[in-house]
Amino acid sequence: MTVDVVALVVAGVLLVASLVAAVVDSPRVPAAAVAVPGALVLALLGIVGWAQAEDTVREVAPTVGFLVVILLLSDLADREGLFTWSAAVTARRAGRSPQGLLVRVVALSAVVTAVLSLDATVVLLTPVVLATAARMRVPARPHAYAAGHLSNSASLLMPVSNLTNLLAFAATGLTFLHFTALMAAPWVVAVLVEYVVLRWLFRADLRVPVGEPVDHVPPPPVLALVVVGLTVVGFGVASLTDIAPVWPALVGVLVLAGKQLVRRRTRPVELVVAANLPFALFVFGLAVIVLALQLNGLERLLTAVLPAGDDLLALLGVAAVSAVVANVLNNLPATLALLPAAAAVGGPPTLLAVLIGVNVGPNLTYVGSLANLLWRRVFAATGEESPSAARFSLVGLATVPLTLVLATVALWAALQI
Repeated sequence: MTVDVVALVVAGVLLVASLVAAVVDSPRVPAAAVAVPGALVLALLGIVGWAQAEDTVREVAPTVGFLVVILLLSDLADREGLFTWSAAVTARRAGRSPQGLLVRVVALSAVVTAVLSLDATVVLLTPVVLATAARMRVPARPHAYAAGHLSNSASLLMPVSNLTNLLAFAATGLTFLHFTALMAAPWVVAVLVEYVVLRWLFRADLRVPVGEPVDHVPPPPVLALVVVGLTVVGFGVASLTDIAPVWPALVGVLVLAGKQLVRRRTRPVELVVAANLPFALFVFGLAVIVLALQLNGLERLLTAVLPAGDDLLALLGVAAVSAVVANVLNNLPATLALLPAAAAVGGPPTLLAVLIGVNVGPNLTYVGSLANLLWRRVFAATGEESPSAARFSLVGLATVPLTLVLATVALWAALQI
């Protein structure tokens, strides 16, 4: 594989421009308006062949399609009141205990992230958590950080929990249930470590007594609970029958959307907005841009850097390298770049260690994950002052290294079994 410096620079500039557009998130210049033309420029210049670009788009299309469906499902469940009801139940059971509220917010965030993906936790659950903290008159920081951190680190459990998992799932060759079984221990460890460290970091905030306990809980959204529960069961059943997981999710969307359209509680245009099609286009463009980087030296570099083997030290090394790359490139392009290299130097264990790195590692910096940037915007939208980049990274330094190491140890132990 030859290295074309000019091609590498052009692709690198386009990657940075695409990520900056994603960070700024301006309606006038959406990220897709930079990434898609950037991909076309690379093809027109011959840096990426048209056939190669087409193959890449076809390869990620099922993953992107599932992302669109799961975003729709999350939005429809939110319209049914699922997140408001869940937060109210969480607050009521916490009573007058701020520590009790934190442990329940951690648990709720972990479950929502695992089942409905990290986007649901950041975009839909976090605002409800902030509103609940304000209603109870307790400091919002520990609970907000819990939702933000768990949106990344609790996305280890299932292939559907994170776009990074979906991208890696096919490469592992594992079934849905086998993937989930192997990642169950890392997921539990990551959630526990996040809770323990955040409780220690924010111990002063958690001493502030609850000013107004939550007594009223709205009626449970029975249909949403049943649909989401059956969708998760459907993921497992579909895996056993070689059916793509998008189909159970699509059935859930049709049930909830059908009810809300008939009752005029939503409109088709609102469903299109919830599907976030521009973000899907952004992912397609980003995949082609990352392909250009891979073809011009990045894949060779990552293959040389990633440790080979499935012993504990090798897996720790893979997770650490992946975490660093995620914080340099952002975890989505990092995953696209790391997967071919990980497949070349190892098998499923290496790929799963990569996921620990790109899912846990981004809690270190705002740029590590698009979820972090969305989380920061949620603060601005609710009137809360978002943490500075320095403070965010200081909290990340307290959680990321320990979570990364212990989750990787848990993966290694699961692989021995």
